[in-house]
Amino acid sequence: MAISTGGGVDTPMSDINTTPLVDVMLVLLIIFLIAVPVAIQTIEKLEIPVFESVESKDKVENLLLTVSATDDAGRAAGEPGYAGASRNGECRIYFNNLTPVDSQELQDQAFERLDAIVKRAGGAEALMENPDEIPQVHIRGDVNAPWKCVAGAIFRVQLAGYPIVGFISNPVDPGA
Repeated sequence: MAISTGGGVDTPMSDINTTPLVDVMLVLLIIFLIAVPVAIQTIEKLEIPVFESVESKDKVENLLLTVSATDDAGRAAGEPGYAGASRNGECRIYFNNLTPVDSQELQDQAFERLDAIVKRAGGAEALMENPDEIPQVHIRGDVNAPWKCVAGAIFRVQLAGYPIVGFISNPVDPGA
């Protein structure tokens, strides 16, 4: 390795030290390599995860919600001619996967249900002694339902007092 000291002349070196420039450029390259894929990813590509799952020990007290949306023509699931949930459709929430409810009805019915379970258990303190007995909310969301519908359902059941909210996905066939 050779070092130039300027040849004995007392003139300043006019060469650019490129080492800091290369260091900065490498750091920026790494930042962009990480940030660009995150920035490109949008909620439009959201799909419910598919993974291998095991049979759950579902308690009767768990609240099951189905979140969907109307199709482009405004028809809800179960109506004749329903073409599937649309991202531009109106939110539809089904309490215990059967009864359609709006946001306030969801909160009220969820609160009444949780209150009855807590009273039957002997109060909140008795229920807290055995955390496995605390009821949960399981949400099954349509892959094309807008996220605002799912987030609204989560918000309402948490306002009602449910501390645990989970999602139901489609399991992978382990034999396939």
